[in-house]
Amino acid sequence: MLIWIIFAAMTGAAVMAVLWPLGRRAPALSADTAGATALYRAQLAEIDRDLGRKLIGAAEADAAKAEAARRLLRETASEAVPTGESEPALRRRRAASAIALSCVPLLALLIYGAYGSPTVPDQPLAARMKGNPAQDFELALARIESHLAANPTDGKGWTVLAPVYLRQGRFDDATKAFANAIRYDGATTERLGGQAEAQILAAGGVVTAAARESLAEALKLDPANPRARFFMAVAQEQDGQVPAAIASLKALLADAPADAPWTATVRARLEGLERPAAPADAIASLPEAERMSAIRGMVDGLAARLAEGGGSLADWSRLIRSQAVLGEREAAQKSLSTARQRLASDQAAASALDGLRGELGLQEAGR
Repeated sequence: MLIWIIFAAMTGAAVMAVLWPLGRRAPALSADTAGATALYRAQLAEIDRDLGRKLIGAAEADAAKAEAARRLLRETASEAVPTGESEPALRRRRAASAIALSCVPLLALLIYGAYGSPTVPDQPLAARMKGNPAQDFELALARIESHLAANPTDGKGWTVLAPVYLRQGRFDDATKAFANAIRYDGATTERLGGQAEAQILAAGGVVTAAARESLAEALKLDPANPRARFFMAVAQEQDGQVPAAIASLKALLADAPADAPWTATVRARLEGLERPAAPADAIASLPEAERMSAIRGMVDGLAARLAEGGGSLADWSRLIRSQAVLGEREAAQKSLSTARQRLASDQAAASALDGLRGELGLQEAGR
């Protein structure tokens, strides 16, 4: 309420400052001005008398009158001219000025009343931001991004920004942010693990060669890092090493704190792997020749299913890896080429397949 009283007082002062001189009557002629005018008239009369007595010519008389007029102008240049303003005219001028100046604040009040929020109480910025958490978050994110645009070597700033990008699903941006955090503020197990996760998610869930390198570095710094251990188990699964993946996930759960929030994800992954555990154990117990035949049959079944159409990046990656492990290089190259055609519209998948091609030495497949 106090702010509106201040605004009203300022508006009133501004209006009065303009109305005050407009409402005053114009000053009458000063004594100096009156004396100069009388002298001018006396000079004109004297010039006319001299002209009448033929003491001067007409041209000289005109020149003398002009010079007298110039002197009068110099004398009265800084003086007010007589207004000759009547009382009714003065009242009309005052009324017109008051109406014109009053319209400005009145019009402002009408517009604010129609389009503003006069009934909303005052609220400090902190309270407004607290009432809109999304706006608060966007403002903070914009500030961090602006800071890093001006200070790109601030590793701690990149460390703060990278997990935000990861939660927003901006996996490519998160990968770059983690890389900058490592470059400018040093490698830590959390930064390397975060970088690996961003790389995996950017590749559609495939643990790429670059992600494996990040995971290996993270585990060197901290062998107990749960995120790195989980994705290493996923890599084992994608390589066809299902029993090893199951063992890794069980060991991760055994070492997990009781209140760890990520254990539900690990258990869900483990349950999915343990369902086909019996057939896998049966295959592992077969003699070498039969075991290889059974594995090849499973790979051929996956290839036949994918040949009919569709297939995710994870399915194609599993097939290509399995064919490469079995020594079927030409089949792996063909599958890689088909996968690139099927997933051509997915830039992240194309990037992951390029990494897989380099990792398995299938460069010829891209020609």
